Amino acid sequence: MSLRKILISACLLLSVASYGQTKKLRLLRDQLLDDYWQFTKDSLPGAEKADFPDNNWRTVHLPHDWAIEDLPGQNDSTIIGPFYKYSPAREHGAYVVGGTAWYRKSFILPPLAGQTVAIHFEGVYRHADVWINGHPLGNHPYGYTPFTYDLTPYLAPAGQKNVVAVRVRNEGLNARWYTGAGIYRHVHLQVLPAAHLIKDSTFISFPEAGKQQAIVQVTTAIRGNNNDHKIIEISLKDSTGQVIATAAQPVQLNGTTPVTVMKQLTVTNPCLWSPARPYLYTTAIRLIDTLQTQKPAYPDELIYQTGIRRISISAGKGFLLNGTRLLLKGGCLHHDNGLLGAAAFDRAEERKVELMKANGFNAIRTSHNPPSEKFLEACDRLGMLVIDEMFDVWTEQKLPQDYHVSFPEWWERDLRSIVLRDRNHPAVVMWSIGNEIPERADPDGLAIARDMIQAIHRYDTTHAITAGVPEFWDRPYKWTAADPVFAMLDVAGYNYQWQNYALDARRVPGRIIMGTETFPSQLYDAWNQVQGLPYVIGDFVWTAMDYLGEAGIGHQTYNGAGAGRRTFPWINANCGDIDLIGNKKPQSFYRDVVWRNSPVEMLVHAPVAKGKQEKVSRWGWPDESASWNWSGMNDTVMQVRVFARAKKIDLILNDFRIAMKEIADDTPLTVTFDVPYKPGVLTAFAYDAKGNETGFKTLATTNPPVAIRLKADHTQIPAGNGSLAYVQVEIVDDLGRVVPTANLPLELTINGAGSLAGAGNACPDCPASFQQLRIKTYQGRALVILRASERPGEISLQAKNNGLKKAKISITTQRIKFGRRLFVASSSLVRRLYILRISDLPAECMQSAGSILPFFI
Repeated sequence: MSLRKILISACLLLSVASYGQTKKLRLLRDQLLDDYWQFTKDSLPGAEKADFPDNNWRTVHLPHDWAIEDLPGQNDSTIIGPFYKYSPAREHGAYVVGGTAWYRKSFILPPLAGQTVAIHFEGVYRHADVWINGHPLGNHPYGYTPFTYDLTPYLAPAGQKNVVAVRVRNEGLNARWYTGAGIYRHVHLQVLPAAHLIKDSTFISFPEAGKQQAIVQVTTAIRGNNNDHKIIEISLKDSTGQVIATAAQPVQLNGTTPVTVMKQLTVTNPCLWSPARPYLYTTAIRLIDTLQTQKPAYPDELIYQTGIRRISISAGKGFLLNGTRLLLKGGCLHHDNGLLGAAAFDRAEERKVELMKANGFNAIRTSHNPPSEKFLEACDRLGMLVIDEMFDVWTEQKLPQDYHVSFPEWWERDLRSIVLRDRNHPAVVMWSIGNEIPERADPDGLAIARDMIQAIHRYDTTHAITAGVPEFWDRPYKWTAADPVFAMLDVAGYNYQWQNYALDARRVPGRIIMGTETFPSQLYDAWNQVQGLPYVIGDFVWTAMDYLGEAGIGHQTYNGAGAGRRTFPWINANCGDIDLIGNKKPQSFYRDVVWRNSPVEMLVHAPVAKGKQEKVSRWGWPDESASWNWSGMNDTVMQVRVFARAKKIDLILNDFRIAMKEIADDTPLTVTFDVPYKPGVLTAFAYDAKGNETGFKTLATTNPPVAIRLKADHTQIPAGNGSLAYVQVEIVDDLGRVVPTANLPLELTINGAGSLAGAGNACPDCPASFQQLRIKTYQGRALVILRASERPGEISLQAKNNGLKKAKISITTQRIKFGRRLFVASSSLVRRLYILRISDLPAECMQSAGSILPFFI
């Protein structure tokens, strides 16, 4: 075929693929299938049929969470944004509404030449029923595990439309937190050649990983036709793309029976992966026909980001990474993305990891379910250790419709899918088989735990296994009843039991302990155990970041009720170090001192009305803030707490000394002052035992708010429906300082090549729409999340309030260039686009492709 005909054909394909609901897809091994799904929140009968009319349905781009969308019939008391006071999910699920909904996606395929076509879902919450062209493929009940269906036997002839239909049922009270609802993670279309590599069978491990030498062991498997001869070629590249090790092996295939190949690559002076230096190699596995130089244009290939690292865990030396003891500074983290609900946008998943790193964490426990693939990729890239947790329930329910209904039939399939998916991530260092399982110490529970551990070991013996075990408040057992549980685990996970660490280690020598959940207020004591006891390898606070659901478990109150969850209008847990939109909360400043990330921090308690007594929940924090804005409180005595690793604290208000105090042994790292309030500047100076200043912290009264300030995490982002920009909104005074008392309404205007993905604040008991162009700041801050459209351009965001100077910011969305290849980052598929020169394009192509030139899909 001539170059001209090739270009014309490519342009015709472009004109079909770039517009409309039905796209003609290339036969790529893996492409995202996220864009242009038809959606309706309705339990319509017959919507699985290929010819079902869906023209009036809404078009959505994945990832998609309908539970975070505004409900109809908005009012001021019972329905506010997505929150409904009488929702079946209640305070557990943040008062959102689940139900049943349908998704439909159409696509056209060219002729197949022996390929297998499959559809892969990264995560659907929940009970996903899937059809292709009216043929049922199956039901997947668990909302957090990936699943794949073979479409090949049921596909329409080449050039004709195929229709995938997905019914999602999120019904009843089925989780203790906000789950989201819908196809909230990516969907892939996979086209596998007749002879292909089996992704789930690929396992990369490190029999040796030292500073002088490492051995990278790659095990993979191939499936193909009878008597087919292939070559497996494995190469390891460094971060610059240079090949540093290769191996190859001829393979004779035997029908559909997989053939397994294992090769070892030697690396001299390897760069070892760690949180401090998350160096990634690239492992490429290719299936080719011959060893000749003329290789197929598109050999079957799998690519893995590979972190070479060595982990050992012992009671005597603790957690060793590459031979050095590492203390796990951990936080538990739910899967939701705040204002976006559960929708697992790549940038949202990455930003969570960035926030954790920025606030001193080096480890995350994914509570209480497996995370998304993109979350783990971000942890690999940024250097975050992960405890990969499987389940929150086994056979005994915590809530009536939770996973216990499906566990007996599905646990092994779900566990297998996660171990095979996640075992190659350098960030993943441990599996957790469950959290606070009611039957954990019963004979049936012990048998289940044994079966799960054996199942993991069938697929992976390189990671330790743990579980989160609390005190036995729900059974007539003593704490020693946990011994049979912990005896089976590599690491004993203690929830809220730091007082038992040393006692149990003496009672059961050799036990390795980890604080899988601890209260924020007990950080100092829990962390001292980690620092001082080698068999205590880490501490994971509940929780690292605020999340939707479990409403108000981290509350404080003055009305005498200090325990339990809160009811509507509370919507988020309010127990995080970081709030719902990414800002530090009071306990995070204390953590900075405990973890030696800051020499001194200071918090001021809100005035307590006469006759009132503060009650703080176990997961809560006193009503403190890093603020010296207390209008109308002149001469009111304020309680000021200063945290420091120091001997003395000197507190100065407006150049006058309030007092100098020593930090007493019975109040470690903390000294408290009573300060009559006057506006101005409050400064705490910290001194060591020799009188040397070790640090200082200043809080200043701001002036009245005068302006809005917008700050974007990135001012240039890729074009594409899955691309996000996070814009912080701040109310500032004339000196540019955030005014922490400014809770003001704002009007937003968005124009250009994007739209609003979410907007709101971090208030835990102020339900509001996250999808409107009217928001309110909370403690002087809010957040706007912008979503790019497919075409490159510029997104402009303006925020205004009649009494303030308005603000405007622009975000450029652009194609990403890699040499002569160009990519448009879209959630539908990271489109691989090739260009020669615009002058090479025939006139017919120029006319048919129009403004999208010069790109070929």
